[in-house]
Amino acid sequence: MSQNPFFVGGPVSPEYFVGRTSEVRTAFNQISKRAHLAIYGSPGMGKSSLLQYLSSPEIWQQRGRDPSQAFIVYLNCTGIYPFTPSEFWREILSLLRYEAEDDPALESAIDRVLEEDTVESVDLRRILRKIGKQNKFMLLLLDDYDAALRSNDDYTEVQMLTFLNEFRDLTVHRREGRYLSTVVTTFRRLNELGPKLAPSGSPWYNHYLFQPLKPFSKAEINSLFFKSDAKLFIPISDKLRKGVLAITEGHPALLQNAGFLLYNKLQDGKIPNIQAFTRDFESQTEQFFRDTWRFSTDIEQVLLMMIALSYLEGRLNKRRYALGDIGLIFSQRSRELIDLEERGVIKNTIQEDKTVYAFTSSMMEWWVIREIENSNEEELKQREKIFLNLMSRAQAGQVFNVIRQVWKHREEVKSLISWITPILGV
Repeated sequence: MSQNPFFVGGPVSPEYFVGRTSEVRTAFNQISKRAHLAIYGSPGMGKSSLLQYLSSPEIWQQRGRDPSQAFIVYLNCTGIYPFTPSEFWREILSLLRYEAEDDPALESAIDRVLEEDTVESVDLRRILRKIGKQNKFMLLLLDDYDAALRSNDDYTEVQMLTFLNEFRDLTVHRREGRYLSTVVTTFRRLNELGPKLAPSGSPWYNHYLFQPLKPFSKAEINSLFFKSDAKLFIPISDKLRKGVLAITEGHPALLQNAGFLLYNKLQDGKIPNIQAFTRDFESQTEQFFRDTWRFSTDIEQVLLMMIALSYLEGRLNKRRYALGDIGLIFSQRSRELIDLEERGVIKNTIQEDKTVYAFTSSMMEWWVIREIENSNEEELKQREKIFLNLMSRAQAGQVFNVIRQVWKHREEVKSLISWITPILGV
């Protein structure tokens, strides 16, 4: 077999980037208009891989576009620590200088700015003016833009709002904005991040087109990973494929991890089995589920707990648990549930004219159950206020009793393989 084509622990190389046809088309449409795009999704949805793909000159050429007309700058905002506006603009211009190494006049202009103690948006505006005179533009790819939307000791909320408004002013209201296109990635939608908005004036984010990154559909998974002529074909048995789908459910990073593990086994001349695969997969991908849980709000965590508990019936010693009317709770929290769906954490189906929610990945469901198992009375007390914001005290008492039953029988959920075995029918 050839070199393992799957990528673990970092962005996928543009050469092996697959899928996201609609999202890529949207991004290039925005770029061609010198407009702006905000991509959001859970950890491992492929946000960084997509930005790397957009930054590749070879990809531009394949799509019939001229990369020489653009100065493409990629910046991961977590690299600026602590984040401050001046360091942000300085880093952008430093990276731009590298891209302009064949343009002595532009290099010289950037060098003069970088010699200053403080770099501001007005400095980038002057550089953009010079770029525009060459009939070129700057494409700014900002990864993990969340870092710019969190205050710190050197960056207050007031300073943040000033920075964001100046950035918007540069892109929308200034002539130089015609020579700039930005694509940013975040964990959540921009309107859910950043400082509180002033009562008047336009929001700092309203020049962006919002684009969620969701898990691959079943059709996409089959065509991208399980079709014999696919670039990332994984030749495995139907039963193992069913297990892979149950665990990953189209999550790009999980599919990359699964493919990497399975490809290595096949290269070693071994036939993978679900037990060995699940054991290796669990240890290699735990961080994705931990981060998804950690980055969820308190209300989202409680909703995830409710979804997980609703599916426990028949799994733990075939006990039945009374949670009350959780459908009513879900109907009152549609915004949070939509956010969780857009981030690829849960999905919904219509059953008997009712909306039913489930986890996209059985492993995420298992992770939430383990979080419930490992909690205690003190943590439950800390969450009580959140539960009471969602339901009556009587129903909260029912849910707490169910959680205590899970604690009592926690030994029955011992491993991921025992959790997904009923799904596989083995």
